[in-house]
Amino acid sequence: MAVNLYDSAYELEKAVRESDEYKALRQAYDEVNADPSAKTMFENFRNIQMELQQKQMMGQDITQEEVEQAQKTVALVQQHEQISKLMEAEQRMSMMIAEMNKIIMKPLEELYGAVE
Repeated sequence: MAVNLYDSAYELEKAVRESDEYKALRQAYDEVNADPSAKTMFENFRNIQMELQQKQMMGQDITQEEVEQAQKTVALVQQHEQISKLMEAEQRMSMMIAEMNKIIMKPLEELYGAVE
């Protein structure tokens, strides 16, 4: 019997949406977006994060000033209770996805050997 991987992927998507981790992330995200000041602060943080990632991917140097600005922004958002909860929920979700990725990639790892 042939396995339809796409059907399994859609089942996994549904399971992710129904997981406690996703529900907690969704709730934290909604709470941040319901507070205009938290939303603005979080959007600013995300914009800085994306700009630095883009520069890194393009091989551009990140200035000391940009690093300091990012550190100040991180410190500021971590002090905001709602944003801090959102970041913790994002971290838990990221860990869960990384674990699922290991499981999904296991057949290829077994076939080619672990990358070290």
